[in-house]
Amino acid sequence: MSTAKRCDGLTRRNFVRVGGLTALGLGAGHFFKLQRAAASRAIANFKTPGRAKSCILIWLDGGASHLDTFDPKRKAPSEVRGPFDSIKTNLAGVRISEHLPHTAKIMDKLALVRSVTSPFGVHNFAVQYLMTGYQPTPALEYPVMASVVAHLRAQTGVLPSNIAIPNLISRDAATIGNGFLPNSTKHFSLGSDPGKSNYHVRDLDFYQGLDISRLDRRRKIVEAMNEFGNLKAKAKGSSDPDLERAYNLIASDEAKAAFDLNEEPRKVRERYTIDPRAHLADSNNIGQQCLLARRLVERGVPFVTVNNTGWDNHLNLATYANRHPGDPRSASHALIPGLDKALSGLIGDLSDRGMLDETLVLVMTDFGRTPKINSTGGRDHWPNCFSVAMAGGGVQGGQVIGASDALGEFVEDRPITPGDLSSTIYTLLGIDPGHELHTPDGRPTRIAPQESNVIKELLA
Repeated sequence: MSTAKRCDGLTRRNFVRVGGLTALGLGAGHFFKLQRAAASRAIANFKTPGRAKSCILIWLDGGASHLDTFDPKRKAPSEVRGPFDSIKTNLAGVRISEHLPHTAKIMDKLALVRSVTSPFGVHNFAVQYLMTGYQPTPALEYPVMASVVAHLRAQTGVLPSNIAIPNLISRDAATIGNGFLPNSTKHFSLGSDPGKSNYHVRDLDFYQGLDISRLDRRRKIVEAMNEFGNLKAKAKGSSDPDLERAYNLIASDEAKAAFDLNEEPRKVRERYTIDPRAHLADSNNIGQQCLLARRLVERGVPFVTVNNTGWDNHLNLATYANRHPGDPRSASHALIPGLDKALSGLIGDLSDRGMLDETLVLVMTDFGRTPKINSTGGRDHWPNCFSVAMAGGGVQGGQVIGASDALGEFVEDRPITPGDLSSTIYTLLGIDPGHELHTPDGRPTRIAPQESNVIKELLA
């Protein structure tokens, strides 16, 4: 039998043995310490102005309309302009949606890229391209940027290095995970929404009240079985990464407290909320999601993804601004106003705490929406031109990079690819976009595509 090795140094024969233990519920050996020392040296030697220690990605799942958020066309025909007006920002000549008034006041801290372009108008390929920087291919499953950052910049405490709020469920079978990287770099999903009244972190809730000594005993049994199978000797790992993460969270009061929004003063929580009179839970999910993200990066988590759903709107555009048009009470759940309060609240909060310069904030989405409104009053998928917003972490704010044409249909100036975005994001985080990792068959693979370019205007 072949003894070929995977990228983690584990032989295929022993990998099968690990799978057998997992099937028995005993946990797998933790083999994934690959290339950490080399990666640390590469980061230390990389000459870059990047200074971000962590990243918060606000992912607008489904494809947010650039025309109704960051790139309005007030002089276009009504069937393109849509139902919303635009407003001035604190940058001369720059206008954004009327439903982003709080964001308009801090535009000097933001950089808008209005010329992102992609060939993929279906969710699965589009999401993979944006989150990895690589165009999807059946030949290789690329890791998302969050996993790469978690791999190269491991969390030193007990909190996972890559956390998704509330989860990162693939749309249309999109492969958005750790790819060929160790399972320990896969996102840790909370399994619950901090913007809802029934919020609870799944692992913490499951083991609530469990005697820690019993959990210790269970862990020792698992580790003993791993030793018996000679698994640790092969890669000097520990137990199953999922078990390891769950144990660390359960055993640490400090880690559990990180997820508790009730520790935040009411004024801080209201800063992220549309309607302060509403109950803090269930009033603006994305706001409380972003607040939790701030708590996590404050505690050293390198990458947090806020996965905000509901943006795949093919129907009535009015639901972007009011969940149920005609019912003023539903405005507290509206998508664009929710993003407005969450983004402005997050940037202001980070700035007040002296954290903005070391925290990269991204607002990204699958693709844009069609310039022309469809027959049901909505917009369909449109990848040819759309927008991304960035702030903090060494980003030069107060600028707009690139431009769409008069209808927001195609890029008119400075086309930017998702690969360019990935190179720029890594650079801002102090990671060389040309750094190589190894695939399971030993092939060196850059973390950003060879043809990608850093958007130098963004670097402060």
